[in-house]
Amino acid sequence: MNQQLIERIQQQFRDSIATKQNAISALSPLTAQAVEQMFEAIQSGGKILACGNGGSAADAQHFAAELVGRFERERQELGAIALTTDSSILTAIGNDYGYDEVFSKQVRAIGRPEDVLLAISTSGNSKNVILAIEAAKKIGMKIIALTGKGGGKMRDILGQQDVHLCVPTDRTARIQETHLLLLHCLCDGIDHLLLD
Repeated sequence: MNQQLIERIQQQFRDSIATKQNAISALSPLTAQAVEQMFEAIQSGGKILACGNGGSAADAQHFAAELVGRFERERQELGAIALTTDSSILTAIGNDYGYDEVFSKQVRAIGRPEDVLLAISTSGNSKNVILAIEAAKKIGMKIIALTGKGGGKMRDILGQQDVHLCVPTDRTARIQETHLLLLHCLCDGIDHLLLD
């Protein structure tokens, strides 16, 4: 067995744990605020629109699946749409308008003031996610942003009513791992408010 490889893997676990421990104090109250905003949207007949690129696109889809299906307990279906999944919409917008518009045009098409945009970008600098935030703000939607690396450009365009969950690290893998935990916290919190 390759001891150096084993030690490298163990260090990955330690680094992931340390990132999450560093995030507990700062992100727990903000995550609770995000849960309350999402719950309020759902209770008022709204939905969650989620977007991101690459691993963040997978996170958007994962989150929508947990709400529409179920997280850990049976409950009613909840309105959530990942803006990352319709290949015809994505390729048509990308071809006709450019990739930067793939999420913002969808937000303008189906977003309503009672909805929430879940905007995910590890760097906080994804242009198409930023444009989606700007489109959502014009509609009057609240934004819940998941970022890292200090929040990037997204940090500067979020308003007082928005929630910014910025993972305190610059390492993309650690940010993505913590984003998944945050998404599970959001799902669990919504279920708690609905069911307990």
